[in-house]
Amino acid sequence: MRKQIPLLAATSRALAMLEAVIEDGGASSVSALARKHDVPVATAHRQVATLVSEGFLAPTGGGRHIAGPRLRAILARVDDKQLVTNVAAPLLHRLAARTGAVVQLGTFENDMVTYRIKTGEGANSLFTKVDMQLEAYCSGIGKVLLAHLPQAQRDAYLAGGPFVALTETTITDPADLAHELEQVAKAGYAEDRGEIDPAISCVAVPIRRPDGSVPAAISVSRLRGKGGMKTDAVLAALHTTAAEIEKSCFSS
Repeated sequence: MRKQIPLLAATSRALAMLEAVIEDGGASSVSALARKHDVPVATAHRQVATLVSEGFLAPTGGGRHIAGPRLRAILARVDDKQLVTNVAAPLLHRLAARTGAVVQLGTFENDMVTYRIKTGEGANSLFTKVDMQLEAYCSGIGKVLLAHLPQAQRDAYLAGGPFVALTETTITDPADLAHELEQVAKAGYAEDRGEIDPAISCVAVPIRRPDGSVPAAISVSRLRGKGGMKTDAVLAALHTTAAEIEKSCFSS
């Protein structure tokens, strides 16, 4: 059997100190952190000095430190929406095969839904495309994302209409849309009842971070009249897949 690759203990200890400094938020000195985490004070100072020299930490005076420019630059390149997309792709391919429908993943930017994944039987028959942006108020994914915005941001969206009718069932009245979004937030899923295209039915659920915020949503769509949606079964499959994505992305 192949032997496990040995770990570098010094690197592990330095990373633990980096985490301790970041969690502390610059409130405590290096010596205080060393005592709190049972690290020799001299060792802690050497670790922090190295992290400062490499740009991962920056001194603020009084022996205190915060995230340095190199660490902030790395964090700025971390896009958890793209992380969710990458993790979700094989799971959504599997969900599409299981349901025999089109499965999509979308995120919310600039009051629009950005479609990041589209897969499954009949995908070419739906007008959406990967990287396409569409209005949020008239789709299942969009309603899920709107329903889980912070209240002030949701209110600003609702006040920013008008909401143009794309079909006979599109919700265009801000008060009606507000009520719809409240119901979506309570139920944990949204339906598109031919609101963006009269030929399409859709059910969508959120992908949640541990703090409850929603960076993305996934949906199952099918042309109306093609086998029905069987909402309960579709929802169960969607929620199971969403939980798998959340576990892979956000579990520590």
